[in-house]
Amino acid sequence: MGIATINPATGEVLKTFEPHKDEEIAAKLDLAQQAFEHYRQTSFESRARWMQKAANILEAQKADFARLMTLEMGKTYKSAIAEAEKCAWVCRYYAEHAAQFLSDVKVETDASQSFIKYQPLGAILAVMPWNFPFWQVFRFAAPALMAGNVALLKHASNVPQSALAIEEIFHQAGFPKGVFQTLLIGAEKIADLIADDRIKAATLTGSEPAGASLAAAAGKQIKKTVLELGGSDPFIVLESADLQAAVATATTARMLNNGQSCIAAKRFIVQEAIADKFEKLLLEKFQALKVGDPMEPDTDIGPLATPKILQDLDKQVQTCVRCGGKILIGGKAFADGPGNFYPPTIITDLPPSSAIAQEEFFGPVALLFRVPGIDEAIKLANATPFGLGASAWSNDPQQQQRFINEIEAGAVFINGMVKSDPRIPFGGVKRSGYGRELGIHGIHEFVNIKTVWVK
Repeated sequence: MGIATINPATGEVLKTFEPHKDEEIAAKLDLAQQAFEHYRQTSFESRARWMQKAANILEAQKADFARLMTLEMGKTYKSAIAEAEKCAWVCRYYAEHAAQFLSDVKVETDASQSFIKYQPLGAILAVMPWNFPFWQVFRFAAPALMAGNVALLKHASNVPQSALAIEEIFHQAGFPKGVFQTLLIGAEKIADLIADDRIKAATLTGSEPAGASLAAAAGKQIKKTVLELGGSDPFIVLESADLQAAVATATTARMLNNGQSCIAAKRFIVQEAIADKFEKLLLEKFQALKVGDPMEPDTDIGPLATPKILQDLDKQVQTCVRCGGKILIGGKAFADGPGNFYPPTIITDLPPSSAIAQEEFFGPVALLFRVPGIDEAIKLANATPFGLGASAWSNDPQQQQRFINEIEAGAVFINGMVKSDPRIPFGGVKRSGYGRELGIHGIHEFVNIKTVWVK
């Protein structure tokens, strides 16, 4: 189908788009370059005023934007409303803090004066996924634009209307023409874009293969990249934890965005002493979840974004069964009716050493493992190629410190759900990527950190 909006709840093709031709892409690159030469000279006050206006638009039109997100990729309407509100938050955060984050930093040396200066790089290519079609873009764009860069967005091909809506938000907010542009193109165009001298750096949120491909292309050109890739986040619960709070959070953490989140809890690692009770409570929570029309306010889980994602998830579940896994609930795609719906699923007894246990499950499927104690819990948590986030539950201060120090992840949340927050850095280690978004670290990723020495 190419670039199109296809309602994942019904399979209906709502709108199709012609990809941009090579000459249109070239014109957009020229415009980005021209825009940067002027935009880099604008004041933080001007950028902040435009960014605050973008936040106002997001809040004022959140119902329209939420409906668009739900129609394009199937997230529940209520979660899409929250996504639009979060985008407004990140815009306001960087509008308020960018000048401070990028102010000159004096350093005492043998010079008369020496300091660190932060300057924008130019046009940044952002390759973004469909699962959070607004948030993923804004968490890149807010710091990048406040730093004085310009942006070119290559969004996922199943959310073209979201991509165009975001471009229009920045236009309506008053940002100069060419500062933020959407490219309606396929993945095959990315390498050529990165090879273009007008693109100075790139960022990608998406799958491990996509990240490797972009990084390889950028490596040939010696260009900076930031990658936020997959995750198989552990959710560890020890005997000392508040079990009721852990189970309630576990359900939310697994079902976030219909289970299609890189930082969703995916592997539940529970101490044997409380495993039976945890399993019973989790099963009750899963049984109470409503799957259905994502526009309805009482729906907990909408459809998966595409038929292929549904097929891939179902194959993974069947592989788990062949490897010895036991299905407690769910485990098979709905056979009747349209849409890419998959039921809440819990799998137990899967051998931790099996290859399938190392994979990321992008849908409402929870893998439940039992361990004798904290040593085995940490070992199993780290026994994956990924290292994005981790949630660990214990009220023992010594156990908490072990989780903080020993879990291999870009973020560790103690007695809470892994989440992104504009105030703190976000990113992973191992095959979950490198670099950071958000916080002060995020705005420093795409600037020239220039040393100035004067005598």
